[in-house]
Amino acid sequence: MRKLIAACLAALPFLACAADVAPLARTEALFLEFADAANAVDYINSGMVALYEYRDLASWDAQLQQKHKALVASVAALDEAKLDAADKAALAAIRVTLDDYGNPSPAVANAETELACKDRVNKTLGYDDLRTVLSACYREIGNTLNFEGGTIDRGGALGLLSELEEPVRRKALFDAFLPLWSALNGANEPDSPYRRLIKASAAEATSNGSGVEAAARAIGVSVADVERWLVQILETWRDANKGAPVEPWDYRYVNGQANRQLAPAFAKHPDMLALDHQFYRDLGADLDQLGVVYDIKTRPDKSPLAYTDFLRRGRYKNGAWSPTTARVVGRYETSDLSGLNELVHENGHAVHISAIRNRPAFTDWTDTIFTEAFADVPSWSVYEATWQREYLGTELPVAMSLRGLHGSVMLDVAWSLFEIRMLRAPETDPNALWTDITREYLHIKPHPEVAWWAVRVQ
Repeated sequence: MRKLIAACLAALPFLACAADVAPLARTEALFLEFADAANAVDYINSGMVALYEYRDLASWDAQLQQKHKALVASVAALDEAKLDAADKAALAAIRVTLDDYGNPSPAVANAETELACKDRVNKTLGYDDLRTVLSACYREIGNTLNFEGGTIDRGGALGLLSELEEPVRRKALFDAFLPLWSALNGANEPDSPYRRLIKASAAEATSNGSGVEAAARAIGVSVADVERWLVQILETWRDANKGAPVEPWDYRYVNGQANRQLAPAFAKHPDMLALDHQFYRDLGADLDQLGVVYDIKTRPDKSPLAYTDFLRRGRYKNGAWSPTTARVVGRYETSDLSGLNELVHENGHAVHISAIRNRPAFTDWTDTIFTEAFADVPSWSVYEATWQREYLGTELPVAMSLRGLHGSVMLDVAWSLFEIRMLRAPETDPNALWTDITREYLHIKPHPEVAWWAVRVQ
């Protein structure tokens, strides 16, 4: 027993060492095994690899199903009344993760039963399945937009809108999104796929709370407070930018001069990952030593979104820390300012989760607000003249850099306001609402017949 207690102390008081020392020991061990299996399944399903740690999808999926069942049973068997405050908090954290994950369906399934974009016409689909279907639309259609005799993915197209000199080409690229918008919102009829989704999302929020409410709680305010702040931000932008209204396909170009001005400097630094890694080394985080796994090249059926996730969660083993492995997904084929901003942001997440050293229950993502803000701190640095001078050997006028940064941020602010108002009144016409917001605050000409808000919503 003396050796056991010594081992526990060496591994911090949060470590689950034995049932009589930590009542949640078995539950937290199962939690790590479940989380590792879920992340392995996601990694293989992403299409980057066929095997992870010499195991295929079927093997990891079997572990996922088994550990999920065992974890749920372990949680149910606990006598919460006998737990101290720390263990109650840990149990609550595990329950949140389980609720967020839902009931995992077998990943190794008959391809004919897998949901795809074509299933958007099925009006019997519930909230989770409809989300899956519309996400598939972004992947199936958004990854292969037709433009000038070739194809371009959604992220590449949005970046190119800030670069193309000819307005007619920008309009043609904007129109390349029409098949995606049509798949998501049809002809904007009341029972279009998206409008069914927003109604289901609002109903889900009524029962279980929304992500917006969770974000507001994280900073101790109400959704009404958040909405008021969003409006204030947009009003400030509107009042500071009183120019003539622009077409939606021109908005990114008008605010993208910083990207174009720095293009020659980035041509001298074509390896964006190396540039990113040097910045993080200077900050004190060596991403190579952290072993971050990168999936950043274009390939078929790849996620249309950039994101970061766990591949393996860190844990203590015999008093020594076995580190977390993070995974970064995106498309970074060429170097440019907006792409670097996104890559630095995703690596901010990688550094964040790699730094977590806690008991297993608290190794999950924390909250959306602070998590995203943490990653924005380093990523917004690339718009600073000091950063540009240090890493690119040149710098932009402050006003040009700030317009490049905040012009993009204002779209995020507008989308946030849009989503809050759609969730509050899900019968609202989304095209009309988006037109009102962007006309009022971003000086964008109205096109209420086009669901161009859907470049963002998923």
